[in-house]
Amino acid sequence: MGDAEIIPIGTRGRPGRGTGTRPSAAARTLAGKSRAPKSEARPDPPEAEAVRTEESGTQPPVAEQPATEPVIPLLGEDVLPLATDSEALAPRLAVTEREGPGIPVGDLLAAFQVAAREVFGEQWETQLAHFLAFLRRRLTGDYVVDEFGFDPEITERFFLAAVRPIAEKWFRIEVRGAENIPTEGGALIVSNHSGTIPVDALMTMVSVHDHTDRYLRALGADLVFRLPFVGTVARKGGATLACSEDAERMLAAGELVGVWPEGFKGIGKPYSQRYKLQRFGRGGFVSAALRTQVPIIPLSVVGAEEIYPLVGNVPALARLLGVPYIPITPLFPLLGPLGLVPLPSKWLLEFGEPIRTDEYDEGAAEDPMLVFNVTDQVRETIQQTLYSLLMQRESVFR
Repeated sequence: MGDAEIIPIGTRGRPGRGTGTRPSAAARTLAGKSRAPKSEARPDPPEAEAVRTEESGTQPPVAEQPATEPVIPLLGEDVLPLATDSEALAPRLAVTEREGPGIPVGDLLAAFQVAAREVFGEQWETQLAHFLAFLRRRLTGDYVVDEFGFDPEITERFFLAAVRPIAEKWFRIEVRGAENIPTEGGALIVSNHSGTIPVDALMTMVSVHDHTDRYLRALGADLVFRLPFVGTVARKGGATLACSEDAERMLAAGELVGVWPEGFKGIGKPYSQRYKLQRFGRGGFVSAALRTQVPIIPLSVVGAEEIYPLVGNVPALARLLGVPYIPITPLFPLLGPLGLVPLPSKWLLEFGEPIRTDEYDEGAAEDPMLVFNVTDQVRETIQQTLYSLLMQRESVFR
């Protein structure tokens, strides 16, 4: 058989493919005869057409593209458009004008408006404007912080707003005697302390603000301000160190000051001693009230003892960590972090009648016997009110 009749295997009748050798002259001649006529040949590839167009100096016809709407690409693609003007969007690289999967700008804006209305209500635009104004003030430093670090705007918008639902929905706090709190001028609120964790101070602060529209400036223990994050938050929320100097400065400035004289002895007492007041210290709060001649308002809180029933303690571990105690409750540490959720006990807060201090002489604060008597009077008033409230409530949780 001659060379012209040989077609290598695997070439599918196409000479020169799959053999690795140059086809014979006869094979090339045979292949040339089998090609289609020039008029039926395949169209030239785009590269060849572009070369011929460049050589001839003519411009290729531009195909009309269908009008497209700026769309938001789906996940994995590029950026979101912020306008519809192509000239304005070109330098920002924010629009993809094409056909294909995406979200039209109009649909996105409509969805945003519906979502904002569902979350913030019909006045969502006003609330958004207030938030942007708040953000601008925080960024530019156009806000007020007093000498103790108290930030009223942060306190009202964030701290009290976060605590209020817990007070209203979880503990269902009932406040009595709020009319005994002065609407202006300095005053000292003295309360019992309980609950293993000082949640009662936070609940008292939000209750006082909601009923009097005044901020309660709490006096906190040294440990609170030694903690890195907690100390800063406490300062911004209006708390300061529990010392006579700071208390007198705030009372003289007309602030409403809160103090919990039992301290860690009150919140760390076992459940078997609930609602039994511990010692009120040396009566430093009474001396501050006598020097500034502001009224003392006794406050009795019922319900906080049951949120974390303290049934045990780990003194060795507490000394190692430098804390007053390591609480053991029926749920903690048995349930881990879930055991830190407070039980939903029903709370009662009763503010007693003010105890006046402006009737005493100017040097009354230096009389230790008088200070002791006033301290004992405040303590006894709170204790008797606690007993009365315990007899009135029907159950711990309702």
